[in-house]
Amino acid sequence: MPFPRRRRPRPGLKQRRFRQRLIAYREAKGRPALRGIPRAAVPSFFTLMNLFCGFLAIIQVHEGVLVNAAWLILLASFFDMLDGMMARLTNSTSLFGVELDSLCDVVSFGVAPSFMIWAFGLRDFGTAGVIVASLPALAGAIRLARFNVNFEGTKSDYFSGLPIPMTAMVIVALILNDDLVRSWMDGKGDVNAVMAAVIVLSGLMVTNIPFDSVPQPSAHYIRTHPRNVIFALVAVAVIFWLREFGLLLVLGAYLLIGVTRAVVRLARAIQEAPDPGTPPAQ
Repeated sequence: MPFPRRRRPRPGLKQRRFRQRLIAYREAKGRPALRGIPRAAVPSFFTLMNLFCGFLAIIQVHEGVLVNAAWLILLASFFDMLDGMMARLTNSTSLFGVELDSLCDVVSFGVAPSFMIWAFGLRDFGTAGVIVASLPALAGAIRLARFNVNFEGTKSDYFSGLPIPMTAMVIVALILNDDLVRSWMDGKGDVNAVMAAVIVLSGLMVTNIPFDSVPQPSAHYIRTHPRNVIFALVAVAVIFWLREFGLLLVLGAYLLIGVTRAVVRLARAIQEAPDPGTPPAQ
């Protein structure tokens, strides 16, 4: 006598039953039922990918492959840009996302670039090289903490101080233009210029000098900030045309514009300030 065939369970049936039992258990315990994936998980995923790229960059520096580490930090900056875009698109900006983004940034754009620039040329300076190389990470942590304290929930047109990703991008540009930088250093006989550049970049992060924020891909931003959009398009074209050297030129222009604007404003403020010896108008 043939045995009756046993019907195979439908795919996912056990998982659905387990979920139903878990929901019933939570309801019996007075706990809220399980919900779907929150919208904040979308930008948080890209934020964690930013951190993962920073971790891989540190491994590449340890293995002596600085060029790979530089490209990984560039990839981390791409994910850092995407998480902000996704947060705005899904309307899921939160304090949790801001804190998570800062924690990831201090690794990908602070610790990893500091390790890179130390391995690039500052390791020969002993303790002094270690201290100078640590400045991007230390100043970046201060910069991010200050940003979190002053964050009001909306993105501003300017950053107060040089953003930590831009500092990391300058260090990356130096690494990717390795032949050019080293040939220039050989002519000078040392790497004091690199040390000076690291100190200046770290100092700019903790100043109040306003630097332009990254343009937002929206019709409103294009109408209200046409100059920033034009500069961004020209920068992208230069980078695609000149590649690594173009990246160095664009970042140098970005720093020059921010510092020049601050110097001009300071000069105007000093010029327009009233003379202390002049009596006040009646």
